[in-house]
Amino acid sequence: MGYEGADDAAAVRLDDGKLIIQTVDFFTPVVDDPYEFGQIAAANALSDIYAMGGKPLFALNIVGFPIKELPKSILTEILQGGADKAAEAGIPIVGGHSIDDKEPKYGLVVTGEVDEDKMWTNAGAQPEDVLLLTKPLGTGVIATAIKKGVAAEETIFAAIQTMSELNKNAAELLSELDIHSATDVTGYGLLGHLLEMCQGSNISAEVDLKNLELLPDVRDLAESGIMAGGSRRNLEYVSDYAEFDPQLTEVDRLLAADAQTSGGLLVSLPRKDAMSFLENFGGQGFLVGKITEKNTNLIYII
Repeated sequence: MGYEGADDAAAVRLDDGKLIIQTVDFFTPVVDDPYEFGQIAAANALSDIYAMGGKPLFALNIVGFPIKELPKSILTEILQGGADKAAEAGIPIVGGHSIDDKEPKYGLVVTGEVDEDKMWTNAGAQPEDVLLLTKPLGTGVIATAIKKGVAAEETIFAAIQTMSELNKNAAELLSELDIHSATDVTGYGLLGHLLEMCQGSNISAEVDLKNLELLPDVRDLAESGIMAGGSRRNLEYVSDYAEFDPQLTEVDRLLAADAQTSGGLLVSLPRKDAMSFLENFGGQGFLVGKITEKNTNLIYII
């Protein structure tokens, strides 16, 4: 349907008012357990369909694996994790492709559908909207801590729980509301994906950092120097378009740019709809800011 935006999936118009939407995502392990890695990678790929208001239909596996270096049982566990997560989403994995690679990689090509008049994009945010996020932040910090061997078990468990959670339930509840703009928060972090929304919608946004919900131990880990390199690059890029309250610390700024894996949905919508969502989504989700008329800077962080 064109290349004007920076949305989460490609959309192809059919003749009956429906759109086919398709996305692909894969990456190297962010956790040690192969089954959990498969679940997280599948949830991450499926998220792009939910972020556009769509319903997934089927998926294909994408696999890189060092077949001569690691036992096949590890690959079996990765694929089983992906298959189980796809089944939870209500879709089959109908095939895929694998290559011999020097390190494991896994993800999905996901095909979905959406009614054209109900598709969400990241280009419709309106002044006076509020910004809603459906998952806590901090998976980039925790993934880095896991690699360094300094993450506590309960912290790892919390990260796995949120990364493997589908955005399906959140998207279904949001579909009953007046959604102006939506995306999912992944590798560019909250600020990076919000920047794309601001650019696409020709507006500015204000983010209140005291409202951000973080996973357990994330701030302590960040203050000890644990931070993903991608998060630092995110902050460096966004800083050209943002104004930060001078009282915010470097850690505050980095946490707002923390590179997420399988993050939540970031949604721009009227306040009354946001409050309805928060009342009905089992205590999950939180308001992170609001949309304003376009100003000198696209994002203001207080």
